[in-house]
Amino acid sequence: METVGFIGLGNMGGGMSANIQRAGYPMVVFDLREEVTKPLLEGGARLANSPAQVAELSDVTFSSLPGPKEVESVVLGDEGVLEGIRPGSIYIDLSSSRPTLIRELEPKFRQKGCYVLDAPVSGGKSGADSGNLAVMVGGDREIFEKVKPILDAFGDKVFYAGAIGAGSICKLVHNMIGHSVRQAIAEGLTLGVKAGVEPEAVWECMRRGSLGRMRILHEGLVRTMFRGTFEPASFALNLAYKDISLATELAKEYNVPMPMTTLAEQITLQAMNRGWQDRDSSVTVLLQEEQAGVEIRAPHIDPVKSGKFITTHPDAE
Repeated sequence: METVGFIGLGNMGGGMSANIQRAGYPMVVFDLREEVTKPLLEGGARLANSPAQVAELSDVTFSSLPGPKEVESVVLGDEGVLEGIRPGSIYIDLSSSRPTLIRELEPKFRQKGCYVLDAPVSGGKSGADSGNLAVMVGGDREIFEKVKPILDAFGDKVFYAGAIGAGSICKLVHNMIGHSVRQAIAEGLTLGVKAGVEPEAVWECMRRGSLGRMRILHEGLVRTMFRGTFEPASFALNLAYKDISLATELAKEYNVPMPMTTLAEQITLQAMNRGWQDRDSSVTVLLQEEQAGVEIRAPHIDPVKSGKFITTHPDAE
């Protein structure tokens, strides 16, 4: 059985690595905060002193990091993954990152006789803990098939997206659509409530209509907007802003107009400037309520019943 290395044991990485360990894989782990490695060490994992040592001791090395800057540092920095990885080994980045970056990194690994996949995930911290994640994979299909049993250990919806970078592109597209749709939902709800309809009635109409059946609505808004509670965050606002910004950056690279997503980015930035970066990303609905002069509160709506047609939170990491 392959030895699996894991770098980055935060909200997402902690759950994913634990599920890999539960599947029986021997593990080597590293995080700048050594205390978060303790549960895995107690389960038999080995603690590495650097990303380079993780790669040196592993057949397959994963990283789960906040963004492109961290990915580049962990891979190319002193004692980075590229320095330690052995020929024939595989590096898989699970981070929501810049597609161009993974495409730039792949040839450097290839020169060392190694393989690279990008495999960002969606489903949030609860999905990482429970193994209910969508995993979107880009890279060589033969390598994907080789490591799929490991991916299946922490994701219940693992799929091959295409060549290197395709997984990252799919993740950014997924999240940009989710944020743009949420803004439309907030606008519609404030209009309905201010025009005299109870929040429960507007929501029920949406849930039972074509939107709900297309699974665009989700229980995340029920838990936050209808209760006016945005903590603890399922998916923090600062992470949402990072993902939307990466999507608009990619759009500029390929000359794709995205007026709706650009608007969503600006609205998210306004919320960031309010100091809400650590609150749930759905906190942007407070800006819409403020501008409309109305609050949408319906604390009696059952999030379980409301999520009848729903699968995963559309913008969860």
